[in-house]
Amino acid sequence: MKAVNIYMEANPNPNSMKFVVNFMLLQEGVSFDYPDMESAKDSPLAQELFKIPSVERVFYMSNFITVTKSESVEWPEIQNEIKNVIKPYLENDKPLILQELDKDPLFDENDSEVVKQIKGILDEYIRPAVEQDGGAIGFASFNDGVVKVNLQGSCSGCPASAVTLKSGIENLLKRMLPNDVREVVAEGV
Repeated sequence: MKAVNIYMEANPNPNSMKFVVNFMLLQEGVSFDYPDMESAKDSPLAQELFKIPSVERVFYMSNFITVTKSESVEWPEIQNEIKNVIKPYLENDKPLILQELDKDPLFDENDSEVVKQIKGILDEYIRPAVEQDGGAIGFASFNDGVVKVNLQGSCSGCPASAVTLKSGIENLLKRMLPNDVREVVAEGV
């Protein structure tokens, strides 16, 4: 049986909590976001967590699982129940996801030079801060000066995400790529 330690970490979204474990769950830059039970068909652990009535979203990245709850319950009411699903699952070394990853999800050799620069900036400067808050940012597209990103995990539905997007991410990309980036928008928020 694998030794699993879990601690909880709050983040700017009051309805999300990071459940951090003492080892890497996924390789660097890889994340999985499950907004509902249907989307979690390849993740037995997420399916188990969705059986808890107040769980609304499950997100995996590096060494943590972010769980988003409904507003109708408080964390002390469900946090131990969530831990009691995660801990034995990981102790038995069961697979987190039932699919294989065959390439780096961030970089594509067919990307334009500007897209490579945007992805590099997102990876180096933005991703670590967003991860610390229990979420992830993914590059969606770049067209005519507009960068589209996906916000996942605790960032999805977080009241602070609009401010982070405009005053943080957009300002940084405009400053570092002034001739290329006009605006940053989030997809599916």
